[in-house]
Amino acid sequence: MGSFVQLTSADGSHFPAYVAQPAVQSKGGLVVLQEIFGVNSHIREVADGYAAEGYFVVAPATFHRVKPGVELGYSEADMGDGMALKAAVEALPAPGVLADIQAAIRHAAQGGKVGIVGYCWGGLLTWRSACLLDGLSAAVPYYGGGMTTEAEAARQARVPTLAHFAEQDKWIPLDGVEAFRQGHPDVAVHLYPAHHGFNCDHRAAWNTDAAATARQRTLAFFAQHLAA
Repeated sequence: MGSFVQLTSADGSHFPAYVAQPAVQSKGGLVVLQEIFGVNSHIREVADGYAAEGYFVVAPATFHRVKPGVELGYSEADMGDGMALKAAVEALPAPGVLADIQAAIRHAAQGGKVGIVGYCWGGLLTWRSACLLDGLSAAVPYYGGGMTTEAEAARQARVPTLAHFAEQDKWIPLDGVEAFRQGHPDVAVHLYPAHHGFNCDHRAAWNTDAAATARQRTLAFFAQHLAA
């Protein structure tokens, strides 16, 4: 079980982050980026799971600049609330929430080399972080909504990147995934016979096989790139 701490961005903004520490010597640091539902029980479980694998994990509250204390479920109403909060954060002047993610990377660095992994909107933020932020050694976006658009796909990752997508994802068209793959031959792109959100066991979209395979690939990727 982890706990919340307060972190400070370069612009002086304070925000909470859930921190889960390994019981043994750290294999590295990890930043876990939330979906549009906040650092809710699922994201805390994800963070705890990576800590159990030996990583020092930091999950920043990426909605904090527009609304503190967000913890949503997965109903239609929650989805609407989350989409509105995401839009509000995306509308912030640059660097916006990336400043908070940079602070989370700095905090995670006490665990060693730092990787970043994110889900849904967090997948998009993971891609941006891989392209724009300092202090990372690896990045793994899961079904990053928006990262296959022309503007986002034009970015270039500065660190090794592994991307997970779903074949039945109504939010991310397959032609966009294929174009992203073609444009980024250096990114390891994997497709799964699943829906958007397949990693989340709190959602109807949860796919046990896809989630397990993606997790194995993710852990192997981080083990490769975060090793001392």
